[in-house]
Amino acid sequence: MMTPAGGRKTFFEGPKTRPSGPERPEKEAFGQDPPTIVILGPTGSGKTGVSIKIAKAIGGEIISADSRAIYKGMDIGTAKPTREEMDGVPHFGLDLVNPDERFTVADWKAYAEAKIKEIRARNHIPMVVGGTGLYIDALIYDYHFKGPTGQKIGDFEQKTCSDRTEVKGNFLIIGIKWPTEVLRERLKLRIDQMFSEDLYHETRELVEKYGFNCGAMKSDIYEYAWKYLSGELTLEKAKELCFYEDYHLAKRQLTWFKRNENIKWLELEHIYPFVLKYIVG
Repeated sequence: MMTPAGGRKTFFEGPKTRPSGPERPEKEAFGQDPPTIVILGPTGSGKTGVSIKIAKAIGGEIISADSRAIYKGMDIGTAKPTREEMDGVPHFGLDLVNPDERFTVADWKAYAEAKIKEIRARNHIPMVVGGTGLYIDALIYDYHFKGPTGQKIGDFEQKTCSDRTEVKGNFLIIGIKWPTEVLRERLKLRIDQMFSEDLYHETRELVEKYGFNCGAMKSDIYEYAWKYLSGELTLEKAKELCFYEDYHLAKRQLTWFKRNENIKWLELEHIYPFVLKYIVG
């Protein structure tokens, strides 16, 4: 996991131009300090690239809200950004636990809240980026998780949740929207690129270390990569099944997010100028 680098820009430092794009929201809605920026969307929608571009421009640090990226050793199959892609931007929420370890939404919420405080203490702007809707809801609506006194958070499932009508904090929440057919093509292209020798090597290492019956391995691309490597599926069939898995995941994510009236939906190309226009002015 990357650690924060020194010498990054502080609040409101950055380009002094006024990018074109959708109208900027009123700053008074968020208070004096810049909000925590939340960028969400379905799998394959381009969250990683645009969030890194924004972070470099405004002095942001990124907290992943991806329930798959928490696992160590699951890099290619979860589309984690590489060191080169991070381009010096601090990232958190990656590689938190082993694939056979338990990590709940309550654990993630506590982790994310601590990181937001740390980032603000450095006078930088927190950015929460991902597609796990329950993670994001738990943070922005301040869900409270309860259990027996003395138990570590995350050792229980019972929780009390506010409804999704009022955001409990200083957040700017942006969703990436794509026409359905374009998103389908993006997913197909990504799967073609991910099925590679690097993925096969990663899959073999994970199966050798944790076994194929490990819960973290029993979905998404690793399942189909392993079935291809085991001779159970042809490469073409493995890619086809993986595409349908990803596409149905994207549909479930969009169904979840679209019930949230606090999300401002923008096309990918408009998100960078929109955020800069708000932060920089």
